[in-house]
Amino acid sequence: MLKRIKPIYWMFYEAFCKVLSTLSPVLASKYFYKKANGKPLNLSDPQGFNEKLMWLKLNTYRDNPLVAQCADKYRVREYVKKRGCPEILNELIAVWESVDEIDWDSLPDKFAIKCNHGCKYNIICEDKSNLDIKKAQKKLRAWMREDYWRKRAEVHYRHIPKRIICEKYLNTGTGSLPIDYKFYCFHGEPRLVLACLDRGSNVKLFLFDLNWNLLDYGGTPDGTKVEKPASFSRMVEYSKKLAGDFPFVRIDFYECGGNPVFGEMTFTPAACLAQHYTEKGQIELGKMINLDLAKQPR
Repeated sequence: MLKRIKPIYWMFYEAFCKVLSTLSPVLASKYFYKKANGKPLNLSDPQGFNEKLMWLKLNTYRDNPLVAQCADKYRVREYVKKRGCPEILNELIAVWESVDEIDWDSLPDKFAIKCNHGCKYNIICEDKSNLDIKKAQKKLRAWMREDYWRKRAEVHYRHIPKRIICEKYLNTGTGSLPIDYKFYCFHGEPRLVLACLDRGSNVKLFLFDLNWNLLDYGGTPDGTKVEKPASFSRMVEYSKKLAGDFPFVRIDFYECGGNPVFGEMTFTPAACLAQHYTEKGQIELGKMINLDLAKQPR
């Protein structure tokens, strides 16, 4: 009985979240923050990292066309080129506006398909002969029907024209997904990096400073030794080139063949509700965002 009730509860809860986000992104953000943290969201004098990200989401980033472009997994490619970094872009195989446009027979044996207007809209194909195409089509259609921004009031996603893109499969030679190196950039400067391992299963998170010292700001460190990528210094330099227009942005990279490969740009990580930071991490990261600078006219 409980197994049947739980999916029904989540269905109604997610519907409620979408309605609340549509009616009032501010009220929705306050509700989500209180539910996640057990305390009210302070938008008049935010201090912690998530609080300041909420402020940026609802103010500086809300109707910012450049933020919408860079959160768009397709149009961000033009921004990366404009900033003089075309060499870090993964190969784009195709782009479509609907599932019906996809010619599956023309795709290579390995590829990555994603929707551009949100997060966790990914299909990683390691062997096309084993891919259930009907299941993939059903999943993509559901994603394309979704207004991702309404899930947790991430309003900048609202301005993204929905597309499906296909990119080259990144072969690490290990048989697993590549490590995701997420650079936290504040006012144009990368300050720390979140390394994400085992992304396809039980994800592990490790926060490092730019000298590759493990930080006690959060994550899920379990004693696993995480080596600094060979292209780390280049990742730092590319982050500087891409981050300059924003008070905060997270810039993600992979490493393939010893070279950095751009992943995406994220402005509201975990919908500003991430729970993997320590209290110290929330405060220290929050100090890195100067909202007085963010309030200046664009």
